[in-house]
Amino acid sequence: MSLQVEFTGAKWFEDAEGIHLTLAVKPNYRSAVKEFCLKMREKVHTAVLKEYRPRSLDANAYFWVLCDQLAEKTRISKDQIYRNLIREIGGNSETVCVQNKAVDKLCEGWGHSGLGWLTDTSESKIEGCTNVTLYYGSSSYDAAQMSRLIDLTVQECREQGIETMTPEELSRLKEEWK
Repeated sequence: MSLQVEFTGAKWFEDAEGIHLTLAVKPNYRSAVKEFCLKMREKVHTAVLKEYRPRSLDANAYFWVLCDQLAEKTRISKDQIYRNLIREIGGNSETVCVQNKAVDKLCEGWGHSGLGWLTDTSESKIEGCTNVTLYYGSSSYDAAQMSRLIDLTVQECREQGIETMTPEELSRLKEEWK
């Protein structure tokens, strides 16, 4: 079980039990954080805290240029191309088991985070529940995830005969994410 969230502040205190960390998490993570905390139990977890580094505008702009060219060539909307790519890159989703009565609310709330924040549902083996796959949108991606998204988009473009940057140019563009 893992969860990646963005936070804007942190506080800590120490007592006999150890050091306690409280994070000011952005509101769009409300349901995911709640679900994570409810399922934690008394297991050991690992947290990695690092400074948020926004993506390169050049990489983001190039990604959308490619999506636009794919849309023109395939007659599929840019938004739908983006959503299809989000579902295909891997390493950008969590699957949770939710009571049937909560599925619609979870899916609707998750989607409010942005165009690429998608959900898919599948049958659960637990009676009265549904598995919901929660896809994170590219606004939350780290360098590796954005690199996979660009690579997949370039691959789709090449299959359609759309000219893309050379591998060296792509490498330089993706380096800006590190």
